Amino acid sequence: MSINSHSILKRQVTNEESLVTCPAFKSHRRKNYSWLRHGVLSWFGCWVFLICLLLSTTGYSRNLTSRPAVVNIGALFTFESSIGRVAKIAIQEAVKDVNANSSILRGTKLNVDVRNSNCSGFLGMVEALRFMETDIVAIIGPQSSVVARIISHVANQLQVPLLSFAATDPSLNSLQFPFFVQTTQSDLHQMAAISDVVDYYGWKQVTAIYIDDDYGRNGMSALGDKLAERRCRISYKVGVPPDSGVNGTDILDMLIKVASMESRVIVLHVNPDVGFEVFSVANRLQMMGNGWVWIATNWLSSVLDSASPLPSETMDSIQGVLFLRQHTPDSDRKRAFYSRWRKLTGGSLGLNSYGLYAYDSVWLIAHAIDAFFNQGGIISFSNDSRLRSVKDSGLHLEAMSIFDDGKLLLNNILQSDLVGLTGRIKFDTERSLILPAYDVNNVFGTGFKRIGYWSNYSGLTVVPPEMLYTKPPNRSSANQELYKVIWPGDTLFTPRGWAFANNGKQLRIGVPLRVSFREFVSQARGTDTFKGFCIDVFTSAITLLPYPVQYQFIPFGDGKNNPSYTELVYKITTGLFDAVVGDVAIVTNRTKILDFTQPYVASGLVVVAPFRKSNSGAWAFLGPFSARLWIVTGCFFFVVGLVVWILEHRINDEFRGPPKRQIITVIWFSLSTLFSTHRENTMSTLARFVLLIWLFVVLIINSNYTASLTSILTVHQLSSHIKGIESLKESDEPVGYQVGSFAEYYLSEEVGISKSRLVALGSPEEYAKALKLGPGKGGVAAIVDERPYVELFLAGQCTFRIVGREFTKSGWGFAFPSDSPLAVDMSTAILALSENGDLQRIHDKWLMQSTCSSDTSELEADKLYLRSFWGLFLLCGLACFISLVIHVLQIIRLFYAAPAESASPGQCPSRSGCIRRLLTLMDQKEDPTKNASKRRKLETSLSGKDQDGESLRNPKRKEIERTIGATST
Repeated sequence: MSINSHSILKRQVTNEESLVTCPAFKSHRRKNYSWLRHGVLSWFGCWVFLICLLLSTTGYSRNLTSRPAVVNIGALFTFESSIGRVAKIAIQEAVKDVNANSSILRGTKLNVDVRNSNCSGFLGMVEALRFMETDIVAIIGPQSSVVARIISHVANQLQVPLLSFAATDPSLNSLQFPFFVQTTQSDLHQMAAISDVVDYYGWKQVTAIYIDDDYGRNGMSALGDKLAERRCRISYKVGVPPDSGVNGTDILDMLIKVASMESRVIVLHVNPDVGFEVFSVANRLQMMGNGWVWIATNWLSSVLDSASPLPSETMDSIQGVLFLRQHTPDSDRKRAFYSRWRKLTGGSLGLNSYGLYAYDSVWLIAHAIDAFFNQGGIISFSNDSRLRSVKDSGLHLEAMSIFDDGKLLLNNILQSDLVGLTGRIKFDTERSLILPAYDVNNVFGTGFKRIGYWSNYSGLTVVPPEMLYTKPPNRSSANQELYKVIWPGDTLFTPRGWAFANNGKQLRIGVPLRVSFREFVSQARGTDTFKGFCIDVFTSAITLLPYPVQYQFIPFGDGKNNPSYTELVYKITTGLFDAVVGDVAIVTNRTKILDFTQPYVASGLVVVAPFRKSNSGAWAFLGPFSARLWIVTGCFFFVVGLVVWILEHRINDEFRGPPKRQIITVIWFSLSTLFSTHRENTMSTLARFVLLIWLFVVLIINSNYTASLTSILTVHQLSSHIKGIESLKESDEPVGYQVGSFAEYYLSEEVGISKSRLVALGSPEEYAKALKLGPGKGGVAAIVDERPYVELFLAGQCTFRIVGREFTKSGWGFAFPSDSPLAVDMSTAILALSENGDLQRIHDKWLMQSTCSSDTSELEADKLYLRSFWGLFLLCGLACFISLVIHVLQIIRLFYAAPAESASPGQCPSRSGCIRRLLTLMDQKEDPTKNASKRRKLETSLSGKDQDGESLRNPKRKEIERTIGATST
């Protein structure tokens, strides 16, 4: 590369823009001191030389005044592109507006040097290098992300800010390019918007067609990351060569491969020329019809906005396409600029969003330069000492100089906060514009319509994002919304987004080759066909799909033993099978790597054990209660009797008498409450309160006892020493499980049963034999297996029963690869089978009903334990305690109130005397006359009050009574 420019050094020293050249300094730069050979030099020239010589000791420098008359900036883009044609006019108009506004640069004029990159990365790089040898303080552009990446390295070294309104490569914002500033939205946000659209319509995989350069590859990388966050993925991607040499044949071959893939959602991230060629070829291949989805990035919006209307054949080829466009809020200033634009172009060129960003980029630089001058910044340039070594190479690289205060200008740009045509211009900590948003558009007819918006604040909405910024963010799926879309093929029905690969291959479906429980799945002898309950469910469900599915069953197993179902489903992840059909349990470790359909049969692990019938004996009446419950109940009978005796002893003659009689009374009274036949009347309020609570407790206990005893005496009881999985865990007896079942893993890893205790069994016959032998004769104490197998086993084995409860909850389903759309459609079909009754009919066809009762309620009923009644006993105990406390307090009050024979009230000659007196007071019968006298005094007091009241009401009558009394006297 050669730069046809010499190191002509210019310096602006006055506001009149006069340029002064220092010949002595030029001579010094060339290390040619020829002035010594020329004789006498004027004194003025000597002073100029000395000043220049001092400056050259630290590297050549050009200093400008703080407020120069002109500030130069550069602009680099492709003039003849859809973006460049708009950007050129927008930049020129922005410069005019800045210079016409005296409040911005205040006397300094902004001058822009616009250069054409001609759609060439090489020419763009050359023009950028030519900028670097002039007094350029910032560059707007370039348009291409590829060119921007190259020039950014130079901008970093020469400290010239590079502001691009069209380079959207997300990797350009990295720390590698500190002087590169994206003044438009990064593709990182655009790919997030596309991912949200894909997730909104329920698609799980997409095909990506991209331009094979930094712009396309980094865009696809961002798309893959954003799709992964939503559990989606790029299933196939193909790159298009970035040069202009790509032709229709190459695109045809590429699209034929795309059409043979499963995904019908295509993301097109290319340049306009390639994009329209792709659409044209896809239209010929009928890839723009029903079932297809095309999503274009914002390259399409730039063309439709600036060159609309397009030719009819072009519009016909993009019908139903979704595309994105950078969202710019509506404003009066924006509407005024659109009106001005129409006058400038006469309607021949439309204004796209890139033109708005280019216009705002100029204003952004102007505000940053103004702040730069206000901070005392000086536009000065210095030679890069590292370029001196290559000055004799013929490239003249020494002409490029470093912008001394470039970092200050860059910081002002990044710290700017203003409002432009595109809305608020402010950068976040990651050097990206804040509040990114896009319009989601749909092509139909001769134009397009907006179906909604996307923003990283609220996701997909039909409300402009700026109206939601004042509300709390809400990214919930229920809040995501778009208007109806007219899809390719002129349909409103949302495409499924996938189809079976058109490559002539059938689905390879793995089927377990079982040797037992063949009612579920089995292979017909001598054929390749399979039958059974699971097979019938699968074939019935697949016929309900709205599209044909070609498949073939492939057996898995040696035919001698049941295969390992864990190995079977893992074959899907290796690509050996496309799906697995059979009695496959849906368990956690499998769902982590596979997708399962809706369960078509409920399942779970249960325990099967032998049982024996137990007949009621002579002591059957003791069966309803546990020993502890019998003891506590008996104790409470005597406690309640004793409490009632204490409360009634002083006032009730029936609870008094000789000690023997009193003991018999307590025992009789307490036991007779069981049948409510006690003869003794209670006179104390506290005793009646205790007795009321106790009779309620007796009623509950008596009712439960009667019910339990009735069950014992009337129902045949089945007993087994195995009560469930807990009793198996606590014992050391062997436990059986089915070969190939996940029960082995669950029992050893989850339950904690040693593998040495686990016995593999392969058939129902082995089940029965092992259970009959028992652990003492080489058999097992119980078998743990899934409920469907156990129910089929118990259908012909009446000497075994399910004991305990089902201790896992799961089901059987068909396994597919992760994110397989077929799994979703099959789940819908299984639900349809369940709703129309076909699933139950298939079950009745293959799985016969049991002739033996498997009702676990016949097994030995659990006894009634103390834990079932502790609340009642607690209530009764509290009643007794409270009543006794109140009674004792009453006795103490009497103890202190009643006088003793030889002491004042409340005093005793000794401690033993006090105790004897207290016991005597408790045993002493209360005098009934005291209560009678109290009642008489109360009646007298009440009658006196009545008479006084009558006298007050009738004073004349009182006077007559007084007169009669005096006469009689």
